[in-house]
Order: sequence, then structure tokens, then C-alpha cells
Amino acid sequence: QVQLVESGGGLVQAGGSLRLSCVASGRSFSSNMMVWFRRAPAQDREFVTAISWNGEKTNYADSVKGRFTISRDNVKNTVYLQMNNLKPEDTAVYFCAAAALAWNDNPSVGLNYWGKGTLVTVSS
Repeated sequence: QVQLVESGGGLVQAGGSLRLSCVASGRSFSSNMMVWFRRAPAQDREFVTAISWNGEKTNYADSVKGRFTISRDNVKNTVYLQMNNLKPEDTAVYFCAAAALAWNDNPSVGLNYWGKGTLVTVSS
């Protein structure tokens, strides 16, 4: 059974940092683009960042550029999201997803697997 499991969420004060992890099991995703999304309360899902299969390409939403960093460890089948200088508007459930392709300029399509998410709450 293929699973993506996110962890690392929690409550943090504004200006603080968190590191999220997304661990894949059941198959390797070393050849696949991986993507982080988030959904804030009463809002639609929002793209956050994506990373190509080998880590050489990344894509960030304007709202997180300069504060968030995506990375991956294909040996551990894990993708990370380092979040610095967090703001209250970053409060959301963060999901990871695996794409069918190694890279896609439109990271919101062609996503085959999804995690259940981890909650990040940023207090002001």
C-alpha cells in the first residue's frame, strides 16, 4: 500500500520555524516530482512548493519565497519543507503529494498520491 505521511506540524509563534517531513512508503518516488500544498481554514487548497525528481528544479508560491525551502532525500524516500519566519497567515494543514512526472511546470496537475496532512498553527 502506497502511503505519504506528513509530520512536523505544530504550534509556533510568528517569526519561528518548523520543518515538515513527508515520508513515502510502498514504492519509491525517487523519479517523481513532489509537491507541498496547504489549506487554510475555510479556504481553497493552495500550492506551496514543488521539487523535481533530482532536486535540481524547484518552484515556490510567491507568498513563501525566501522563507520556505523544499528539499528531498531519495535514499530515505522523504521530502522536507523548512519553514522560516512563519506568519499567522501560514496557518493551514500542509499536504504533500507525488506527481506522475519527474517535473511539471504546472505542479497542480498529474498528482497521483496524497498524504493526509499535518497542521501548522502560527500564533501572532
